[in-house]
Amino acid sequence: MALFETRQLQKRFGDQVVLQGVNLSVEEGELVGIMGPNGAGKTTCFNVLTGRYRPDGGSVHFAGEDITGLSPRQIARKGLSRSFQMMNLFNDDTALYNVMLALPEVRAQGFSMWRDLGSDDAAHAQAEQVLARVGLAGKENVPAARLSYGERRALEIGVALAAKPRLLFLDEPTAGLGSEGTARLATLITELKRQLTIVVIEHDMPFLFGLADRICVIHWGQVIAQGTPAELKTNPWVARSNLGLLS
Repeated sequence: MALFETRQLQKRFGDQVVLQGVNLSVEEGELVGIMGPNGAGKTTCFNVLTGRYRPDGGSVHFAGEDITGLSPRQIARKGLSRSFQMMNLFNDDTALYNVMLALPEVRAQGFSMWRDLGSDDAAHAQAEQVLARVGLAGKENVPAARLSYGERRALEIGVALAAKPRLLFLDEPTAGLGSEGTARLATLITELKRQLTIVVIEHDMPFLFGLADRICVIHWGQVIAQGTPAELKTNPWVARSNLGLLS
């Protein structure tokens, strides 16, 4: 049984059909990429998969459970975490504090505990470990707003990891990064994929093809091709499209 799958997923906005009959599956331990041209429906698909949008038809299953229509918070509690294309950080707070707020033990105790985080040694230790994991050791006390763009990207992944997910969704993680930042991110994700199941939506095709075990191509709201990077490089549709321009 796949760890995560969708069955005949559908989504529309008014008269516009954005997703139609989308079937995806992710096996435990895989890194699966989702790619497609602008307007193909991949971002909407990502938002349906992670609970931001409720599908109009079909179903979403995680670890054998139907999670269709659950809220993002309910889905997160089941072990699914995500980053965002537009970063979602507390800019005035330190990197350490951003990560601590995402720890399940902190979130479970509610807002009243947040004021006492300075004395929570266990939460401090966990957050420091997460920051070290994403390459931000030594940046614990730097406000998020003062981190470089690449460091902020790493911090957002750290916030997602702090939730201790079984499945991690990354939304356009290379957006805004230069070549050095993209290379560092590839190294980080390569390390994470040894420990987590990951789904990545990404516009940087060489980046995605270098990391993914399998890739699903979405166009016109449908999955029109899927397979390993090697298989997709020889796919006639991909070869005829801009998606085939791989270095």
